[in-house]
Amino acid sequence: MDHTQGDARIGRAICVLVPAFAILLACAAPARTQNMSAPPGDTPATAGPLAHLSAKITRRDLAKAIKLVANWQLDRLPAQAQYDWTFAALYTGFMAVPQQVGGDKYRRAMLHIGEELNWQPGPRVMTADDQAVGQMFMEQYLLRKDRKMMDPMRARLDLEMATPEAGWGKTPQSWWAGGHYAEMPLWWWCDALFMAPPVYADMAATTGNKKYLDFMDRQWTITTNLLYDPSKHLYSRDASYLDKREKNGEKIFWSRGNGWVMAGIVRVLEQLPADSPLRPKYVAQLKQMAAATLPVQGSDGLWRPGLLDPDAYPLPEISGSAFITYAMAYGANEGILDRATYWPAVENAWAGMLRHVYADGRLGCIQPVGAAPDAFTETSSYVYGVGAYLLAGSEIYRAAK
Repeated sequence: MDHTQGDARIGRAICVLVPAFAILLACAAPARTQNMSAPPGDTPATAGPLAHLSAKITRRDLAKAIKLVANWQLDRLPAQAQYDWTFAALYTGFMAVPQQVGGDKYRRAMLHIGEELNWQPGPRVMTADDQAVGQMFMEQYLLRKDRKMMDPMRARLDLEMATPEAGWGKTPQSWWAGGHYAEMPLWWWCDALFMAPPVYADMAATTGNKKYLDFMDRQWTITTNLLYDPSKHLYSRDASYLDKREKNGEKIFWSRGNGWVMAGIVRVLEQLPADSPLRPKYVAQLKQMAAATLPVQGSDGLWRPGLLDPDAYPLPEISGSAFITYAMAYGANEGILDRATYWPAVENAWAGMLRHVYADGRLGCIQPVGAAPDAFTETSSYVYGVGAYLLAGSEIYRAAK
């Protein structure tokens, strides 16, 4: 699963170790918890005809492709607001839709969701997945400067930072590496680098308090030391995959997992000041990962679930492809990546994604919730993949004529 396990252990540890005021926050789950689990997607047997959208990189064509998918997904949001990481990734996509493409419509919808949630993150204090919704909350705060949109998220981050490592909850299978215990990671699975670090970067930029960046960078470094292959420049999903292999003998590097990380880098870089001493580190890593993913892009412009064994699973995977495309487009737009090298890949990827949009706006070929490359069907559509598609399309739109 993309999401973490062992939440009961985490909750018990927090109850023992944090001050009394924090116990109330950490251990008393919000009343909404029991009915906040709407399914994030589905896989119908048939999905109808394809949309046959134009892949031209013009604002008119991009707007049509963005709105078709965004409106389809917006119309299918659950009746009750969701804080889950799957939906949080979708919310970031809605928030990114440009003003000229009707962005106000989607931002108003996200405002309504934030109000329904009372601007509260999920109940698990030490779990990055329950912090991901904070990205939308912080963007709404920046638009409206209403403290109620930011304060609960700030309290959550402060509580996490104040919790001793012994209270994090242990998952030994995730931090036992090389026959010895590595530095214990808070974010022990690579997906977490999209979920939590951007919220810390947003909070640092908004409050001006450097402690959020310091904590974020330390935890990022611990996760990277454990999961990042220094020669392949790709992340294992978690430590249990460090020695697992694809059918062709290559290490398992999941496209969505690495897409999560690349998108997380982008969203951190967006908040780092130009003169931040941390900036070169994240710029360098984006360059490394872009250079690693570029050669394994498929002839259809998309990436397969297993980056180093594309033949293992025949279908391209849209969520991983879209996150990678988003990162490459951002890098090219910001002058971090060589435009002549990477922009053709961005255009090919966008064209590839459009070939999986159905006439009603359903975006297909998205792998369901998981933790590694796996089989799925062409009609499979999940909200985090739509969020990634909207991020990619919106970033491409920045450079369109």
